[in-house]
Amino acid sequence: MSGFLDANVVVRYITRDVPESNDTVRQIIEETPDLVLTEGIIGEIAFVLSRNYLLARQDVVDALVALLQRTNIEVYNLDTALVIDALMLCRPSHRVSFADAMLWAVARSAGTNTRVYSLDKRFPRHGIELRREP
Repeated sequence: MSGFLDANVVVRYITRDVPESNDTVRQIIEETPDLVLTEGIIGEIAFVLSRNYLLARQDVVDALVALLQRTNIEVYNLDTALVIDALMLCRPSHRVSFADAMLWAVARSAGTNTRVYSLDKRFPRHGIELRREP
């Protein structure tokens, strides 16, 4: 049976800022088999780490990639490698938002006939059909 991870568990695991929960979150993430993250929760984790904890963008991406490379963690209904590719779009700059990166990963996963409608000129285009009008 899979267990879905909430953002607060992952944020506590990465930041280790609440000493009384460090052992619990470490055990959950490091010892529990078959853990699952959703793309929404990945976006929330990235937002919280960058906005509330003021972590540098590359540090947020690196922490999430390291988490996703664990053998006991997968992304719900998405290929983990594709989600890592999406996160890497966010690493070099603020050009691509974490939310846009997750939408890009979902669209890529959906297949070749998938369109994304966005007015954002910075939205990643690789492997999808990006439209600004109907």
